[in-house]
Amino acid sequence: MANTSENRSGDKRGSQGELPGAVDVLRGAHAQFTALTGMTAESVSSFERSEDGWVLSIEVLELARVPDTMSLLASYEVELDRHGELTGYRRLRRYERGRADRNP
Repeated sequence: MANTSENRSGDKRGSQGELPGAVDVLRGAHAQFTALTGMTAESVSSFERSEDGWVLSIEVLELARVPDTMSLLASYEVELDRHGELTGYRRLRRYERGRADRNP
């Protein structure tokens, strides 16, 4: 019988070789992205499981300005493997904090 534990998100996982749950993936992605880029994610705007792992869109403060509404933010797509290890990232867009997306 395998040992199981329950994490904060309520996922039950075995003690050997089990894949991380969503909360663990988010925490790990945040730490790995910050370590690689020196930038801290302000928020996660999308999060989904892919065939190969996970894909996240995160919002990052790239350049602080005064007033704050003129600060530059960026959206990054972050890819992780099934074990939550960051495999790549790319900037999708850059925008001022006070700007809303245009409706098509």
